[in-house]
Amino acid sequence: MDLTIGPNQYFWDAAVWQDFYARVADEAPVERVVLGEMVCSKRLPFYQAHILPAAERLMAAGKTVALTTLALITLRRERKLAAELAAAGLEVEVNDLSALAHLPEGAAFSVGPMVNVYNEGTLRWLVGRGARRVCLPPELPPASLPVLAGACDVPLEVWGWGRLPLAISARCYHARLHDRAKDNCQFVCDRDPDGRPVDTLDGQPFLAVNGVQTLSAACANAAHQVNRLRAAGVSALRLSPHSGDFVALARLFRDLLDGRMDAAEFSARTMPRAPGGRFADGFLTGAAGVAWSGAQVPDADHPSRRGQEAVATAAAALAGKS
Repeated sequence: MDLTIGPNQYFWDAAVWQDFYARVADEAPVERVVLGEMVCSKRLPFYQAHILPAAERLMAAGKTVALTTLALITLRRERKLAAELAAAGLEVEVNDLSALAHLPEGAAFSVGPMVNVYNEGTLRWLVGRGARRVCLPPELPPASLPVLAGACDVPLEVWGWGRLPLAISARCYHARLHDRAKDNCQFVCDRDPDGRPVDTLDGQPFLAVNGVQTLSAACANAAHQVNRLRAAGVSALRLSPHSGDFVALARLFRDLLDGRMDAAEFSARTMPRAPGGRFADGFLTGAAGVAWSGAQVPDADHPSRRGQEAVATAAAALAGKS
């Protein structure tokens, strides 16, 4: 199973952005990286000049690179940006279907998680239009995964790590929170490099906001579902960038996928890195999205369950001898 690093959803300082992708190029054991701005076109001028050099460095390191479109294209300048992406000579990841108007018929592209690929008809249409890879929406129920995998011969990705992208709005939540107009936001979203948590009125974690974007409060973690995802025909996990040592996180994921670490150990070691301080994988299990299967007793054939049983057996034997 491959690893993809998706586009950074947050507004980071350009120097931080550059250093992040330089380390990914040189050190991260991932096969594919998606660059660019998916959330807010106003952020793009701060680091736009660094995107192609980052792409060149990533490709020189043997990684496949794609450029994302915005998830909500509404303005003339945003349509122009989409057209420029199509002319850049790199694979385009479409996160708003209006971007297809700028891609020649039959041109290869990939599909991001903000496109609602919920059934075989939609998937087959996109593949016929030129899609060569699809990252499925994170809220897709698990029963749909093998059906979609059987409906096409293109690689399918599933969200593996990071706050889940739930919605895009025309309204900027960060600007409103700080009593600023959207057109005069002063880029206040840069204060929250992993999104700003939103609690309910009684103080319970609920969501997170990131400019015009709504995200999950918890960090998605697909570690306990890797075997099921493989069996369903999923080809890759998508890791969403967050602050901190992301290269170390990617290495832990590679250890997990290659069998050098089980899901319980992986989750214990990555919990300090989780935005929001808690995990969720309910969309992958069919439960409520906020649910976390790692808190449950593992299946009988799970390595950690077998380990627990072995410890219990040894303890009982020692107790019998005493």
